[in-house]
Amino acid sequence: MKGKYLNPKADVTFKKIFGEHPHLVMSLLNALLPLEEGKQIESVEYLTPEMVPENPAKKNSVVDVRCHETGGRHFIVEMQMNWNDEFKHRVILNASKAVVKQLDKGEDYTLLQPVYSLNLINDVGFESEPDDFYHDYAIVNVEHTDRIIDGLRFVFVELPKFFTSKKQGRRMPKPIALRRMAVLWLRFLTEIDEKTEKVDSELLENPDTSHALQILEKSAYTEGQLYAYEQFWDAVVNERVSIEGSFKKGMARGLAEGRERGLAEGLAEGLAKGRAEEKLDNARKMKAHGADTEFIAQVTGLTRDEIERL
Repeated sequence: MKGKYLNPKADVTFKKIFGEHPHLVMSLLNALLPLEEGKQIESVEYLTPEMVPENPAKKNSVVDVRCHETGGRHFIVEMQMNWNDEFKHRVILNASKAVVKQLDKGEDYTLLQPVYSLNLINDVGFESEPDDFYHDYAIVNVEHTDRIIDGLRFVFVELPKFFTSKKQGRRMPKPIALRRMAVLWLRFLTEIDEKTEKVDSELLENPDTSHALQILEKSAYTEGQLYAYEQFWDAVVNERVSIEGSFKKGMARGLAEGRERGLAEGLAEGLAKGRAEEKLDNARKMKAHGADTEFIAQVTGLTRDEIERL
């Protein structure tokens, strides 16, 4: 690995930056979450990242960073390398667990605090929205979307789309455009990796991103951590190859089925046309021999008008 820095999106680096330094994860959350004016996060405490279900038979899951305000809102931060539909379901499940785990049996439901799930994706997951990289989901009234039920909020940020938008000078979404820190954190996550030789002065001058850069220096990691770092990227590549392989197999199967279906439909259409021509030919012969129109209709299934037009 050449270069001074590691990639912040890797499991070991991401957790070291945002899972061990409360002021940095607080800065990230304040920058990227749709928090109302005057409701910025002022302090956080880390919670165990393991989400244990109430039912022992259910599967545990581990999130990247989980924290909460003292006696207040709960936050989950995830870095997802490869997009798949299972990830969306896992996000919902983990956020729901974070709600459930707040109360012991018999406690009042009014004690429940909102849960915010921030999901950073190093992939394209919302293909129907090519220019939008910031996706904010809330529990809203279908007809009156300004009416929101507090409790669960999901934010997805597609990092590749941000990188392209920034590079092409496109207008940033409103929640991002109004916050300089949001752009800095997203630049940090998309511009810095093993190939970085020179860091932009804006990232170096900002206290939060500057501190994150120090944590990201390769010299700060042990041999064991660097080995885990390389293993992580190997796993990411293997997963992506597997996903692409499955996609290609699915496409090939779909095309084959489509051809078969097309061939079958073509044969059916040809047979139908052949039968129709045969009926008309038989009707012509019977009509030529003086057969009654009603009789011809009964034998061929043609209508009186069709027979009379022959």
